[in-house]
Amino acid sequence: MQRLEEVFKIKIKDEELFKRALTHPSYTKEQEKSFLDSYERLEFLGDSVLKLLTSDILFEMYPEFPEGKLSKIRSIVVSDMTLAKIFKSFNLETLLIIAKHEKKQGLSNNDTICACAFEAILGAFYLEGRLSGLRKFLKKVLKPYIEDVNANYINFNAKALLQEYTQGVNKQLPSYILLDEKGPAHKKTFTVQVSFNNEVCGTGSGATKKEAEQNAAAEACRKFNVGEGE
Repeated sequence: MQRLEEVFKIKIKDEELFKRALTHPSYTKEQEKSFLDSYERLEFLGDSVLKLLTSDILFEMYPEFPEGKLSKIRSIVVSDMTLAKIFKSFNLETLLIIAKHEKKQGLSNNDTICACAFEAILGAFYLEGRLSGLRKFLKKVLKPYIEDVNANYINFNAKALLQEYTQGVNKQLPSYILLDEKGPAHKKTFTVQVSFNNEVCGTGSGATKKEAEQNAAAEACRKFNVGEGE
């Protein structure tokens, strides 16, 4: 609890609430506890809190942007990949309460699990009436990501941009192939190749297949001059 208070700069009232926010469903199953003791319900609430506050921050930061552009930036900023990076940057994955088997498999570092726990924590703070404190925290941690997405939109939304382009050319979809997978289970590096019209148009690597595909698509977008006007 002390670590969470240090990171969020918000005092905690109900420690059990935040313990629940850090508890993965595998642990409640292992301990034969109710699903209500895991982070799932708090995650549901926190997801809405995150979108509301991120929308408010974007609305303030970019008063001249239309709704469509704000929505595009928000969808990337609240993605599992971004949330997991923030969560891990504070080493909060070390606080996760997870079943022994899953912990041995390295699931404490899983992006989806980290993102879910992050949202659950936001939900817990919301229930304690800490919305203004949450907004202050989120603006501080999200601002660099928001600015990065706005400046380098193609790198974050390359798969969608490439698909729009290929469908516009001949209604075909780009094809992704996993070329390589290296490293231990908790720290893998994936390399993916993307092709269109039976020709390789990009290659990319990343910590997840999704990230590798995104990087491969970004290379293809630059090759086809796609997304320059975004």
